[in-house]
Amino acid sequence: MSSSVLWAQQKATPKAGEGISSFLLRYNRSPKKYYDDFIELNKKQLGGKHVIKMGVTYVIPPVKKSTPYSATTSKSDEKKGTKDTKEAPNKATATSRTRVNEPLFGPKLAEVKVTSKRLAGACFYVVCGHGGPDPGAIGRVGKYELHEDEYAYDIALRLARSLLQEGAEVRIIIQDAKDGIRDEPYLSNSKRETCMGDPIPLNQVQRLRQRCDKINYLYRKDRKNYTYCRSIFIHVDSRGKGNQTDVFFYHSTKKVDSKRLANNMKDTFESKYGKHQPNRGFTGTVSGRNLFVLANATPTSVFVELGNIQNSLDQRRLIMSSNRQALANWLMEGFLKDFRASK
Repeated sequence: MSSSVLWAQQKATPKAGEGISSFLLRYNRSPKKYYDDFIELNKKQLGGKHVIKMGVTYVIPPVKKSTPYSATTSKSDEKKGTKDTKEAPNKATATSRTRVNEPLFGPKLAEVKVTSKRLAGACFYVVCGHGGPDPGAIGRVGKYELHEDEYAYDIALRLARSLLQEGAEVRIIIQDAKDGIRDEPYLSNSKRETCMGDPIPLNQVQRLRQRCDKINYLYRKDRKNYTYCRSIFIHVDSRGKGNQTDVFFYHSTKKVDSKRLANNMKDTFESKYGKHQPNRGFTGTVSGRNLFVLANATPTSVFVELGNIQNSLDQRRLIMSSNRQALANWLMEGFLKDFRASK
């Protein structure tokens, strides 16, 4: 029996939190080279939009021994050859990619071109608030209901994509297999969201603990491979209709790095407002809070409130897709500022 047949029979079960790319990387398979092979070998076992399922055994594509070294294959992979390993991917493997495929972004945007390495060595846990049975705050514009979880999720996806373009590793904690990044102003509401495949509990404490547990599980491995790991929790506030608010940030009361991150985020937004709306000013704030997720997520974290979902002016910040993209871009630049400051 040839070695290629032996490799074709190699099978494994994904770990919690893994997508196809991270699953392939764990077995030293570059996603760029092996993603399509994996889909073809396992198409009957995959969920919708090529989502891998916990508890299901998948065939690992055989190593292409004749394939020359590519930009997405690390030198470590090259030395190991076809040797299998169950260790997490090393830093070079995770940061040397030129393209990333993430189905959660939707068919048109799933293919992500890595355009810089400014965030190489960084890993982010991106979490939109609420989800599943809990829509969060609800605002109204005419006949439309604006659900906090839908707008926070869209901005979270846009942020995740921006971070990937900068060479970072990204874990999208709350997921909707159908929505993708959407450009329409009034986002349809659903209860499909999961915590990386697991149903989201209605009970608030259970819901928050679930996402913190997921982050902490991933972080225990990621901290060995990335020099900078950060979590972001994205929310939309709800206040009186006449109360216009700028984006504001909460940090952990017990972590100095969390406060620095929140301040770097706020400084970035202040700078952007000064450039794009110089006559308006920026009144966003930074403050410490003993919020559950800030206290229980192990990585340094920041909690972001994007505005008041009841206020008509703040609603424009949410319903215009260009504004949602700007928020995501500025959050990414806030991370970039903090990443540089951490060195």
